Amino acid sequence: MSDDHEKQQQNSHVGSNDENIDRGNWTNKREYMLSMIGYAVGLGNVWRFPYLAYKNGGGAFLIPYFIMLIVAGIPLFFLESSFGQFCSQGPINVWRALPIFQGVGVAMVLVSTLVAIYYNVIIAYSLYYMFASFQSPLPWSDCFYWSNSNCSLTPRGTLCNVTRASNWSVPVLTANMTLWENGTCPEGNISITVQSPSEQYWDLVALQRSSSLDETGPVVWHLALCLLLGWLLIAAALYKGIKSSGKVVYFTSTFPYVVLLILLIRGVTLEGARDGIEFYMGSQSNLTKLCKAEVWRDAATQIFYSLSIAWGGVTALSSYNKFHNNVFKDALIVCLTNCGTSVFAGFAIFSILGHMAHVYGKPVSEVCVCVGFGLAFIAYPDALSKLPISPLWSILFFFMLLTLGLDSQFAGIEVISTCLQDAFPETFKSKNVIVYVAPCAILFLLGVCVSLQAGIYWVTLMDQFCAGFVLLIAALLELIGVFYIYGGNRFIKDIEMMIGTRSSLFWLWWRACWFFISPSIIIVILVWSLLTFSPPSYGTVQYPAWGVALGWCMIAFCLLWIPLLAVWKILTSQGNPWQRLCAVCSPVESWGPYLDVHRGERYGDPDGDDETPVATTGPECPPPGPNISPPDRTSPTPQSTGGPSPGALSP
Repeated sequence: MSDDHEKQQQNSHVGSNDENIDRGNWTNKREYMLSMIGYAVGLGNVWRFPYLAYKNGGGAFLIPYFIMLIVAGIPLFFLESSFGQFCSQGPINVWRALPIFQGVGVAMVLVSTLVAIYYNVIIAYSLYYMFASFQSPLPWSDCFYWSNSNCSLTPRGTLCNVTRASNWSVPVLTANMTLWENGTCPEGNISITVQSPSEQYWDLVALQRSSSLDETGPVVWHLALCLLLGWLLIAAALYKGIKSSGKVVYFTSTFPYVVLLILLIRGVTLEGARDGIEFYMGSQSNLTKLCKAEVWRDAATQIFYSLSIAWGGVTALSSYNKFHNNVFKDALIVCLTNCGTSVFAGFAIFSILGHMAHVYGKPVSEVCVCVGFGLAFIAYPDALSKLPISPLWSILFFFMLLTLGLDSQFAGIEVISTCLQDAFPETFKSKNVIVYVAPCAILFLLGVCVSLQAGIYWVTLMDQFCAGFVLLIAALLELIGVFYIYGGNRFIKDIEMMIGTRSSLFWLWWRACWFFISPSIIIVILVWSLLTFSPPSYGTVQYPAWGVALGWCMIAFCLLWIPLLAVWKILTSQGNPWQRLCAVCSPVESWGPYLDVHRGERYGDPDGDDETPVATTGPECPPPGPNISPPDRTSPTPQSTGGPSPGALSP
């Protein structure tokens, strides 16, 4: 026991009550659930879901949204959380179950790394706006000294018939406006550039945006400093891994709900709020939109991205659970909470949009046509600036965005750190601080490149390419690998080792989703996305050909590891071609529950014969060669002492 005590003293991420003293466990169930909810509930729940609901018929969008949650979201989330908890490994080492697919885990880690670079830039935007809100009036509430002659504050009825043709970004407010100080109208219909103060503040002050991706421009230092602060906050929260971040999420995961409730209460008291809510959930919902295939695609895509499927974070966070944790119950709670948050946020957003419609004298469906970051950094700040005590509401809103972003970033860095610790356990066992702080420092330096005047173009480019095709392909291969090669029945028995035996009727729905429904939905989304792909743009600014090519290169960089590692695994195994293929399509001998006490008869070897080959799902294959097996786990834990050795899987 003295050796075990020394292990715990060396590992700051291991507690005295942890089941796994090599990797550590969550201090309690609450910290895991709050961390997982914080990871799933992110910035997209506040700006992307309300926009999609707005775009696709209001409340009518909830019908395909919840259908996709049931047939795709929950099954995939259940799969990934079960996968990680079963073997207590991160998104790369879980593929000891199927070595030929280890590149899928690498692709997940790479895309999480790329996303972490630009995601923290969005957090920097939130920090900057939060600091800018500590003044009255709000700097974007009027056309102040920083604006140009194209800035206009409010619509003025039908004084002039003016067509808006903004060259800066997607229009936020469409109205008949006059810019003439003497109140006279120009003759005939003309096209002029008109921007609201909030739009000009976003472009000219916050971003200092250049004209295109070709014009890089200098570093925007206030954004670079906010970016540094964001990474310092993340590093401080993760310096002890899940032991420290698990404490931080008590605040960061719950505070957004407090703010959303406050904004909702304030929103529903505003004049015109009822029209916005009715458009969202009531009689103004457009059910005819359900006949359009694009609505169903948007619903499936939002569920897929909102739950952070195929990012590696779900697997990484669940790998720190105790073995017999009820992963099925947890998956249901997290998924339903995530989608419930999106719906709840929609009420807060649409009540404000209803008030904006009342102020501008327009239908709710025409009050905001903003996309991307426009809702969070242009339209909503514009609405908040018109409320009494506007700085207070603005501070609360952007602080909420900050906490939402930090939670997601915690898990993103956890993906990288978990994989490093799993790959080099002896090297990083006593260097827990380095393995968390070093990635934050490196990603900050890379993020400075996205803090240039052309930074918003890079953020949009990386968001459209990195967070798209790679995730769809990784999720599809994950389903194929686990249920068609590793074996669906075997995986279900693995889950039952953790949560207990369930009836065949219980598994009937999950089998249907895992084997057919979920893969079919992903294939449809993937094919549709490829067929309808159009070069990215930021408002009216088109990307140069080299920028689009770079986007495809980022996709190729992430996906290239899948075939490369598959070929390398085959080449380094032994036997003839068929034997090599069989070997890399079979679990390695160290696959299974991390602790020997949990391996049982299925994964233990009562006779102590470590050389017994693992079972296969197809034709009988030879034992895997020694070169394809990853290094053995670290030294046995107290629970494993005297238990069965990590031998082969019994047939």
